[in-house]
Amino acid sequence: MSDSRTPAITAWAEEDRPREKMLLRGKNALTDAELLAILIGSGTAGESAVALAQRILNTVDRNLHDLGKRTLGELQRFKGIGEAKAITIAAALELGRRRQLSDLRDRPRISCSQDAYNIVAALLTDLPHEEFWVLLLNKSNEVFHRQQLSVGGSAGTVVDVKLLFKTALDSLAKAVIVLHNHPSGSLQPSQADIDLTRRIKKAGELLDLPLLDHLIVSERGYYSFADQGMI
Repeated sequence: MSDSRTPAITAWAEEDRPREKMLLRGKNALTDAELLAILIGSGTAGESAVALAQRILNTVDRNLHDLGKRTLGELQRFKGIGEAKAITIAAALELGRRRQLSDLRDRPRISCSQDAYNIVAALLTDLPHEEFWVLLLNKSNEVFHRQQLSVGGSAGTVVDVKLLFKTALDSLAKAVIVLHNHPSGSLQPSQADIDLTRRIKKAGELLDLPLLDHLIVSERGYYSFADQGMI
């Protein structure tokens, strides 16, 4: 039942609904289109901000990771999106990505490959290039640090195994999980991925610092070497 002092949502101008809805119900009550409409601010003479936001999201199948890949020029191809609005959208999506890069204060515990994937999915799934990361775990299998080890091109990246284990040893880690993304979307490990995993596993055994898993991440999900019995 609506507050008698406040008009029902259906009585609000469509363009004002997302802002009012956030004020009354909180940010979690808004759809992706409504949040995007707040960033856009206003629509065009024939299209509201909400409708414009819905149209933009429909072109990426409502996938925010895909939207995050759009360049400023690509965003400006939508009628109603000029340079300023394109910059606002791109900045908000990048801020959301960087939020995932913040320190791991809660020290999530790893009990399965999905737990590891959840820690890095937002960081890696919408990148146009490959990155290689390591998760450092304590004796309770809690991740206390994550670090990017290398950045490459769209086809691959070079990983220094010595640097990987120096990072782990300097931080007094008890185990490691490594991860990298495939911008192509493929989750099939290459022979280079398989060989690298074997090298890391062998080095970890010598240092008594086990490799628990190696994940390949893409928009389609992830591939776990451990789940596939390859570690």
